[in-house]
Amino acid sequence: MSRASRRLLGTAAGLLADRCWGEPPTSLHPVAAFGRLMTGVEDAVYADERVAGALYVGLGLAAAIAAGVSTGSTTVAVALSASGRTLRVTAREVAAALAAGDLHLARAQLPSLVGRDPEALDESGIAAAAVESLAENTVDAVVAPAVFGAVLGAPAVAAHRAVDTLDSMVGYRTPRYEQFGWAGARLDDAAAFVPARLTAALVCVRRPARARAVLAAVRRDAPRHPSPNAGVAEAAFAGALGVELGGPTRYPGHLEDRPRLGEGPRPGVDDIERAARLADEVELLLVGLLAGLGLGLGLRRCSS
Repeated sequence: MSRASRRLLGTAAGLLADRCWGEPPTSLHPVAAFGRLMTGVEDAVYADERVAGALYVGLGLAAAIAAGVSTGSTTVAVALSASGRTLRVTAREVAAALAAGDLHLARAQLPSLVGRDPEALDESGIAAAAVESLAENTVDAVVAPAVFGAVLGAPAVAAHRAVDTLDSMVGYRTPRYEQFGWAGARLDDAAAFVPARLTAALVCVRRPARARAVLAAVRRDAPRHPSPNAGVAEAAFAGALGVELGGPTRYPGHLEDRPRLGEGPRPGVDDIERAARLADEVELLLVGLLAGLGLGLGLRRCSS
């Protein structure tokens, strides 16, 4: 079996492992350990300038690649980097709280999905935030690890997860991180560029009756989104579900008026389950494609 076919099959197996068992406990999760390490690195190298931020990112990437090389298994690297199961479970917990009329609990659970301020959100605002998180994080937590695993193997998977983690730590437009977090944010944009567009394509395949609406939303609305990748995924989900996402979004300390994505009513509690089901189907389609390509390459090599 060729190296390429092993990477493809290993990536599919890693996604299936995450589906079966989910993420390790935080106390044992290597990503949590990486976060603690990089908090210490930030304390040591921080300066309000891009050069210091680039050094910070470079040190994080070196540590992650070394860990990926030592792992030596694409399956293990993808299983530890992917978090599709946790994403969908958490979104469904928010939906359950809303369905039970417990707005306080839904607001308390929302920060596990998205970084915005939940206190001013009503039921529709919470539902929209959950749907947007399912869309964006399907890219970051499912499709991107699969792309890097299938193409380059375990070191690239670990490097991507490091970039994604560093962006979530320092990639904010705040006085502290405007300069220091620039390198991490731009690298994260580059790493997610292809996975975001692949996610939109997979959404079209899973919802063929809505494919024209998905493509229209991506072409019309995504370019106005402040993120070159989150906008693509969110517009694709909005088009597939027939809802409108975006609009005013409050983060701790500031309010952003995001562009409207898609056409239709604002999301409700039932749309969270519809979005979770779509994310689940996208992942299963991706697993099937990876396994099929891996087996096809393996059989071709055997017959040649």
